[in-house]
Amino acid sequence: MQKNTICLWYDHDAEEAARFYARTFPDSAVGAVLRAPSDFPGGKAGDLLTVDFTVCGIPCLGLNGGDTFRQTEAFSFQIATDDQAETDRYWNAIVGNGGAESMCGWCKDKWGLSWQFTPRVLSDAMAKGGEVAKRAFEAMMTMQKIDVAKIEAAVRG
Repeated sequence: MQKNTICLWYDHDAEEAARFYARTFPDSAVGAVLRAPSDFPGGKAGDLLTVDFTVCGIPCLGLNGGDTFRQTEAFSFQIATDDQAETDRYWNAIVGNGGAESMCGWCKDKWGLSWQFTPRVLSDAMAKGGEVAKRAFEAMMTMQKIDVAKIEAAVRG
């Protein structure tokens, strides 16, 4: 077990989510799947309780805890993308698998987990500060999925 692992709460389909993430993102995999040794508030003895997985190298534990808690935007995975094709690929995978679009590069997967797909051109513009950052930020605020060409145009002024 890792020293620090992100624990993500699912109603009952942590393994399905983990396997989807492993198929979708590089450096991602599903590890140990553990079953409950006895009944618990979200399920019965023998039900899948936890699944170890990684998302882009980040260790996670999916917990099938029932419907007591919901995912919120207070937690999200932020994935840096290199270009529009990579941004589109991840965005379309999440949204196209029962997810929902939001604003400024955010979307939610069908399990309610939030994702941010942030092209490096946007991060680089923000790091420059000043007018470049302001133009890139104002352009981003009008978008759902980030449009790399529009960010590049905003950076150029």
